[in-house]
Amino acid sequence: MTDPIYPRYLERATALLERIAAEEGEAIQRAGQAVADRIAGDRLIYVIGPGGHSQIGAEEVFSRAGGLACIVSFIDDGFYLGHGAARSMAIERTPGYAKAILSHPELAAGDVLIIVNAYGINAATIDSALIGRELGLTTIGVTSIENQRGLPQGHPSRHPSGKDLCDLVDIVVDTKMPLGDAVMQLDGVKEKAGPVSTMVNAFTLNAIMLEAIAELARRGIEPPLWRSSNSPGGDEANVAVTARYRDRVPHL
Repeated sequence: MTDPIYPRYLERATALLERIAAEEGEAIQRAGQAVADRIAGDRLIYVIGPGGHSQIGAEEVFSRAGGLACIVSFIDDGFYLGHGAARSMAIERTPGYAKAILSHPELAAGDVLIIVNAYGINAATIDSALIGRELGLTTIGVTSIENQRGLPQGHPSRHPSGKDLCDLVDIVVDTKMPLGDAVMQLDGVKEKAGPVSTMVNAFTLNAIMLEAIAELARRGIEPPLWRSSNSPGGDEANVAVTARYRDRVPHL
């Protein structure tokens, strides 16, 4: 039997997570503080993942066991890969599309919008950041600076402005994803394999939420958390938070 490849994949993925923890701690804490500030004022936290796999990030923190119940994730059918990968890509590259998504009756100046997109350059991502600026939101980018800086201007996936997400948000948490996402070069295989964007996005988002939860606890505020409905007493534990947010958070 040949030596397995997956231990090397694990090593590289773990190294990225460790880099995030070691190098992005201040940004993660700043983001967590911003989230906690809004929750302390009984505000909602808004998350968008403008793209096929980036939308998984928005889903990761929505209605999540052990996660905050006050999350509004803009989960959009246009980005959904189940309707076709080519369609999803075309939509994330369409200028103006994000404006149709980013609407919620409570969204107001000072609120937090988390934009999670590993690449940080497509039209829907950049428009989300620009709209956030227009509305006076505090924007947090969960994204890879290396990918943005490494992708040439004029690439068809870029926003017409050529801007990078990391230059447009108030707080950027760099996920360290390498250019192109995949991290494994295998013998006899032309293209790299082994993507890492989903796991680094999920880790970073949950790290921000954990910092917010800890900060709320330090202030003596009970964080509105979900318990898994698949655990003992889960349904009963979620009655109060469901009642609190059912009419405020779409998709609940």
